[in-house]
Amino acid sequence: MTLHSPDTVQSATRRIALLSDVHGNLPAFEAVLRDVETENVDEVWCLGDLVGYGAKPDECVSVAAERCDVCLIGNHDLAVIGKLSLDQFSKNARTAAEWTRERIGEEARAFLGGLDHHDEQHELGLYHASPRDPVWEYVLSEIAADGCMDAMGPRVGAVGHSHVALYFTRTGEDADSEGFPAPAGTRADLSEGDWLVNPGGVGQPRDGDPRAAWMLLELPAWEATWKRVSYPVDEAAAAIREAGLPPTLAERLYYGQ
Repeated sequence: MTLHSPDTVQSATRRIALLSDVHGNLPAFEAVLRDVETENVDEVWCLGDLVGYGAKPDECVSVAAERCDVCLIGNHDLAVIGKLSLDQFSKNARTAAEWTRERIGEEARAFLGGLDHHDEQHELGLYHASPRDPVWEYVLSEIAADGCMDAMGPRVGAVGHSHVALYFTRTGEDADSEGFPAPAGTRADLSEGDWLVNPGGVGQPRDGDPRAAWMLLELPAWEATWKRVSYPVDEAAAAIREAGLPPTLAERLYYGQ
């Protein structure tokens, strides 16, 4: 048996895969997890929205239940299990949520029902949408980011929901935040200041890059690296069409929109 002092254990490097917004896209989810395996990651954290839009909800929930060490629930997940009204959903999102609600299995429903939409029990805060509104708020502006940084407990927070890989940072209480896109290969040192990071979307990216997105976080160094992975878009698109879901949901996958 090897004994470690508390200081040694605390300073041990941890590699965390941070991902979000799978949206029933099984080929994209599997491609990301294969990429994660090549990085010797210790834990996989998912910021929610395992279902909605895509045609493989049960399969994606099953994979998440097996592979994710931490998992949040997103607004689409909440809608599918009947805990959120569809009134604020767009037409296509509502159609996909209704389709999923009618078909999702009991195991997947039970797994989603046991999740929360935020988690501040780790080194960084985890929120599906934002620290101020973990279900609905899109953090896409510096004004919104400032308000969210003021509201969150941890110094660093991670959000999903927008399907856009980006980050916001600020230094000092009176400083304003600055926001930046995070294309593939972007690296950021999160060791000082306040931060909000978004790994981008796995199953339906909306930043012009159709490849599935995720982020590698190395602790305690606080180094973040944004990743993109190619996957068989044709397979995911064909499943959407065959399911009778709106064709737009298949077409947008090719453009990252």
